Amino acid sequence: MADHTASDPFNAVEEGRRHVLWARMNATGAVHRAVLPHGAPAWLITGYAEARAALTDARLAKLGPSSGAFARKLPEDVARGIHSHLLYLDPPDHTRLRRLVTTAFTRRRVERLEPYVRDLTARLLDRLGEEAEEGGVVDLVTRYAYPLPMGVIGTLLGVPEGRQADFHAWTAPLMSPEVVGYDAYVASAVPLLDLLRELIARKRAHPADDLLSALVQARDGADRLSEDELTSMAYLLVLAGHETTVNLITNTVLALLTHPDRLTALRRAPEPSEAAERVVEEALRHDGSSQTTMPARTTADVRIGGTTIPAGDLVFVSLLAANRDPARFSEPDRFDPDRGDRGHLAFGHGIHHCLGASLARLEARVAVSGLVTRFPGLRLAVHRRALTRTPSVTMNALDSLPVLLRGPR
Repeated sequence: MADHTASDPFNAVEEGRRHVLWARMNATGAVHRAVLPHGAPAWLITGYAEARAALTDARLAKLGPSSGAFARKLPEDVARGIHSHLLYLDPPDHTRLRRLVTTAFTRRRVERLEPYVRDLTARLLDRLGEEAEEGGVVDLVTRYAYPLPMGVIGTLLGVPEGRQADFHAWTAPLMSPEVVGYDAYVASAVPLLDLLRELIARKRAHPADDLLSALVQARDGADRLSEDELTSMAYLLVLAGHETTVNLITNTVLALLTHPDRLTALRRAPEPSEAAERVVEEALRHDGSSQTTMPARTTADVRIGGTTIPAGDLVFVSLLAANRDPARFSEPDRFDPDRGDRGHLAFGHGIHHCLGASLARLEARVAVSGLVTRFPGLRLAVHRRALTRTPSVTMNALDSLPVLLRGPR
């Protein structure tokens, strides 16, 4: 076991640096003491076997709606209105809530979205094509990877197009409160909650064929979602449903652009959809959307990886580190969509496995295959070392991904 400070690796902004730091941790053990960017002590679990075990250990309890340094400072109604969702709850509350949400967020509803995902992707590619004709550098984060999942979430929740642009400004601070600080966190949480309450009131009065209307109407016998649970689930969908998918799309594209042989193989694949599926799955392992899970707190002394974590301590599971643990994956730093050793933890594990995993996979598969097919000259506009990552405890996000869409003339 080793001690680590806030500089390891949450504030590492240089592209690739986080993986170097996580690998160093894994080389010295599977469990580590650390200090978070805002000064709180915590434990980091980096080994794959230890992470998988921790994700199903009932002694690692979620913090609850009003727990955590920032939540405790929020007005109580705001804390309940954004944190009464699955990621902050354990059974039996989690079981009840997931059952209700699953009645609305069905596989059939996700499958019905595919034509819309393809249509929106085609429109975004057309827009990129127009920009390509003008020449110059295009940022794929803002021009492609962000508008696609934001459009999908907007459709799922019935958000007016004119309000969708607000979401990105609000969600980035909400995903990294330990880094941006309390004031920026509150300045984003309150207006987002106000908008969600407004949308829910509108859906209650005028139901539509969208997920938010389905959540408002979701029932299990006499049980239904409370107002705080409704706003919190919508909040979770906005954050987890678009920020992580933006990261998945950009991290997958970056992996392909820095592995030209894999990019060529995808373009030449006889079954492009199957090939894109393998590429996205490997990208989830190789450079996933999230650095760590949401925090948990030990309810008793827990022994993991030969280390005893005392009761009452804060624990994070590093998904990035676990997915490159050499004890689990051969040549873990190699990007290989054809590798046989699957089983990554990018979407978590156990009862908190991501509810929207199939939707994220669909969006990334369509977005990546469409982009590389449409623009055979696609290439990075800067050296990889010039790319930077957003400081964050949980997210693994590129600040930008500047590319040239056309090959040299």
